[in-house]
Amino acid sequence: MPFYKRIDASSPEGRRTIEGLQRLRQGLRGTHGHAIPAKTLDQSLIVASWNIREFGGTRHGGRDLEALLYLAEVIACFDLVAVQEVRDDLDALDRLMSILGSWWRFLVSDVTFGPAGNRERHAFIYDTRKLQFGGLAGELVPEAVKKRDGTLGSEFAFARTPYLAGFQAGWFKFTICTQHLYYNDAAADDPQRVADAAQVARLLGMSRKSAHRWANNAILLGDFNVMSLDDETYRTIERANFEVPAGLRGKYTNAKLDKPYDQIGFLAPDVQRQVAVARAGIVPFFDYVYRAEDWKVYKAKSQRSFLEWRTYKMSDHLPIWVELNVDFSDDYLARRLASRAPAGEPA
Repeated sequence: MPFYKRIDASSPEGRRTIEGLQRLRQGLRGTHGHAIPAKTLDQSLIVASWNIREFGGTRHGGRDLEALLYLAEVIACFDLVAVQEVRDDLDALDRLMSILGSWWRFLVSDVTFGPAGNRERHAFIYDTRKLQFGGLAGELVPEAVKKRDGTLGSEFAFARTPYLAGFQAGWFKFTICTQHLYYNDAAADDPQRVADAAQVARLLGMSRKSAHRWANNAILLGDFNVMSLDDETYRTIERANFEVPAGLRGKYTNAKLDKPYDQIGFLAPDVQRQVAVARAGIVPFFDYVYRAEDWKVYKAKSQRSFLEWRTYKMSDHLPIWVELNVDFSDDYLARRLASRAPAGEPA
């Protein structure tokens, strides 16, 4: 659990934060029907993705202690969280990590420069009690081609460079890649967004097929800015054979609950059969904190302005998650028995 010692219970703000944490904790435990499975030592892995709006930015005062405590409470429910929209200033991330505790670590990419990159980073926040970082961390970059003048260049550029890392949890060794696809004012089937999706799926698939691949399993997740399950961006991911958990299909993942922006896809033979039936869901945190009816408590000018303000404290996206079984002991023993392989030989 996160550390709460910084809360000043003698102040109105402190008491409000405690009450918010109590509601949020009840919601995360499933009191109101939004249960996240309890974390286990080595049987399961809970993977999440969350676009935390301008995390590290200063708009509307940035993240204060109350907001960071709520963010930490949600993140602590998972084992591994891919975060999009981390800003170049990492102070908010550092403060969040201090609340989570010393057994949590993070990996972060460099910023993507240029207007399309918006000076954003990608990050992986993970619980070291469950996950072992495998040493692999990098960015997916399209192949270089030789130009007419003899120099190397690229025929394609991502709006924001995909970030990937290698982890192992129990028997499950995997590469995970997070991406924030191009947005462009909510235009449906934007050509850059579709190309972003096609390229990241292709490059991640190529790395998985390599004879010297780090792992046989790949997870692709993030803010894909999917406008509907009928748009070309979503279909591009499906055509690359990434399987989306049934529990996330059709779920709206933005705060307004009208777009399925965020997705998780698996190209992972070790868990592929599980994905269709895996427990998965979203976290509607505004049901518990910064509620629509709380606008006067926060002394907002109006409820409408409050609804926008609160997305810079939490986010305009909801976390999405999936739980996977990572204890393959029974299958392994069954294969050994069936193969009758001598000790020390592969089954």
